[in-house]
Amino acid sequence: MRIKLIAVGSRMPRWVEDGWQEYAKRMPSELSLELVEVPLTTRGKNADVARMIRQEGEAMLSKVQPGERIVTLEVEGRPWSTEQLAVELDKWRLDARTVNLMVGGPEGLAPEVQARSEQRWSLSPLTLPHPLVRILIGEQMYRAWTVLSGHPYHK
Repeated sequence: MRIKLIAVGSRMPRWVEDGWQEYAKRMPSELSLELVEVPLTTRGKNADVARMIRQEGEAMLSKVQPGERIVTLEVEGRPWSTEQLAVELDKWRLDARTVNLMVGGPEGLAPEVQARSEQRWSLSPLTLPHPLVRILIGEQMYRAWTVLSGHPYHK
């Protein structure tokens, strides 16, 4: 099974790339974790925000194959404890479809992406910086896997 983090934004600082890679390489080969970056639409003074969000959403959805699961990360989503995330991860593994975790840009996710979402996940009611979200997702996916596999990391 594959888990793809499809995130708006590119050219992250080195510490973000290193953090993401650290957790991605810890995942077992049968549960790969992959980052897919979608370029941030250029913002300007008089930018058409709705158009930018729509373009980013189209680009995100173009990375998803038919039949794959979409899980959006949204403040209004459902918060999961680590144990609850492990339960979800186990369900995803049994389903055997690729899971696409969608993280929008500064203005959020396009309504088209939200409409395709099978689940909405909230990492926190706090507003988190997008670079940090990538590392947090990587670490939590690894932690959920350790819960399922009985690995001592979670203790």
